[in-house]
Amino acid sequence: MKRLLVLVVALALLGLVLGGCGGKEEKKAENILKIGTLSPLTGPYAADGNDIRQGAEIAVEVFKAQGGIPGYSDIQVFPQDSACDPKQAVAAANKLINDKVSAVVGAYCSSSTIPASETLAEEKIIMLTPASTNPQVTERGLPYMFRTCGRDDHQGPAAVKFMTDVAGVKKIFIVDDKTTYSQGLADGVESAARAAGIEVLDHDHVNQGDKDYSAVLTKVKAAGPDLLYISLQNSATGALMVIQAKRMGIDAILMGQDAVYHPQLMEIAKGDAEGMFLTFGAIDKNATAFKDFQAKWKEKTGKEPGAYSAYSFDSATAYLNAVKAAGTTDPAKVREQLMKLKFTGASKDISYDEKGDSGSNYTVYQVKDGAFVPYWNSLTGQKY
Repeated sequence: MKRLLVLVVALALLGLVLGGCGGKEEKKAENILKIGTLSPLTGPYAADGNDIRQGAEIAVEVFKAQGGIPGYSDIQVFPQDSACDPKQAVAAANKLINDKVSAVVGAYCSSSTIPASETLAEEKIIMLTPASTNPQVTERGLPYMFRTCGRDDHQGPAAVKFMTDVAGVKKIFIVDDKTTYSQGLADGVESAARAAGIEVLDHDHVNQGDKDYSAVLTKVKAAGPDLLYISLQNSATGALMVIQAKRMGIDAILMGQDAVYHPQLMEIAKGDAEGMFLTFGAIDKNATAFKDFQAKWKEKTGKEPGAYSAYSFDSATAYLNAVKAAGTTDPAKVREQLMKLKFTGASKDISYDEKGDSGSNYTVYQVKDGAFVPYWNSLTGQKY
C-alpha cells in the first residue's frame, strides 16, 4: 500500500514537471512573430513572386540582426503560393490564417490580392501589397489593407503624358491579357489617351499564358500605330510579344508597364528589348537605403533585385516597425502606428494615407544596353 502511495505521488510530481515544461514550450511558441507572404512561387509569374517572398525574408533578417522586437523570441516568414489564381490565393490565405500569422506581404496579381484580402480581413490580419496596382485594392474600405507600390489610375495617365509630351504619339494600339490588373490598366490608358486626343486604333486582347501572338501582331502591323502599348501580367510574356513584334517588322515604339519591368525581360528578349519604354515607380538606385538593400539581396541571391523586391522589403519593414512601435501585434494598434509611420525605404520614402496607399511616383524607363535607364519623370515632366 505504501509503495502504491509513493508511486502515485511520483507520477503526480512527474505530471507537474511535464506540465510545467509544456507550459514553457507553449509560451515560447506564442512568443514568435509570424509573417506570411502570398505570391506566385510557381508558374509563369514565379520570378516576381519569389522576389516578393525573398524581399520579406531579407527584411526579417535585417530586423533580427538589428535586435528584433522586444517581447518576441523570433520572427518567422511563412510563404504561400497564390499562383496568380483567385481560388488558390483564397486557399493560401486560409492556410496563413491557420498558421496564425499576424500580417501578410502580398500578393502579386491584383486578381489574387483582392479576394485574399477579404478573407484575411475577416480575421483582422494586416495585408501589405508590394505589387498589386489595381485601384480597387485600396478602394473597398478595408482598414487593414495597405499598398506600398503605386496605383494604375496614376500609372496610366503618366504613360499617356509621356506619349503626348515627349514621344509625340498620335496613334496607339493597345493589347492586354484580360487579367484584372492588365486589362484595368489598359482601359485606363485607353481612356486617358482618348481624352488627350490620341487616336486609339484598336484595343485587343490575348489570353493569359499565350505564347503565340502572331494573330494580334498581324493586326498591329496592318494598323500602323506610332506606339504599341503592351499590358501583360509579367515580363516573360512581355518579352515573347516584343520578340515576335520585332520579327514581324513592327517599327512602332514599344511601351510596357510595371509588370513587364523586370530583368527577365532583357534575359529573354535580349537585343529585341533595346529602346523599349516602361513605366515603373521611381527608385533612386544611388540612395544609401537602396544600396544597402541591394548588397544584402545580392549576397543572398547572387542576382540583382527584381522589380518588386524593394517594395516587398519595405512592406515587411513597415509592418515590423509598426509592431515595434505598438509593442503588440494587436491589429488596431499596429494600424494606428502604420498610419503614423514615416521612413526612408529601399524603394522610396514610405508613409500611408487613410486608404492605405503610399503614393505613386511613376517614371518612364528605357531599355538601354541591356539595363533599365530612367528616361522621364512624370512628376516633374523632365527628362533625366
